[in-house]
Amino acid sequence: MSLDKLIENCIKQDAQAQSQLYKQYASKLFSLCLKYSKNYAEAEDNLHDAFLTIFNKIQQYNNKGSFEGWLKRIAINTALQRYREDVGVYDIVNEGNIEDVSVDINDDNVSIDFLLKIIQELPDRYRLVFNLYVLDGYSHVEISELIQISTGTSKSNLARARLILKQKIETYNAKSNSQSL
Repeated sequence: MSLDKLIENCIKQDAQAQSQLYKQYASKLFSLCLKYSKNYAEAEDNLHDAFLTIFNKIQQYNNKGSFEGWLKRIAINTALQRYREDVGVYDIVNEGNIEDVSVDINDDNVSIDFLLKIIQELPDRYRLVFNLYVLDGYSHVEISELIQISTGTSKSNLARARLILKQKIETYNAKSNSQSL
């Protein structure tokens, strides 16, 4: 079934079409939800809530831009909404200027699984900003609007996330190097 026909049938609340849409996009959206969730169970809840929103608002998709992009935006917004509700009013003061930190990764020493693990271990506010900025390409202005923080706080949180990741990678590499001696 073509994507247009699948969307049309989902608008009509056809359960088979909804099931097909879910099967087609659930794994991609779940990995996205996992990036913005505290743990696996919360990611599952966010995926479920995202699909409820998708099925309730699918008639609002106007064939402008990528359908997958539209789905991803809903999934990200669902996870961020849960985060805002859990945190309450999210007004963190800019923690001061810290220099921008770059993270050097030697592909031979650091696996993607390790990187994903340490990103997931970041404090929530740092993980969210890091994922939005680095992995999903949002600007600091967009991030500040999405999670209701100042642009300066977004920049500070990104720098602190990078610093934590750099330290963890350096510790990991030091351990790896000492074990190989």
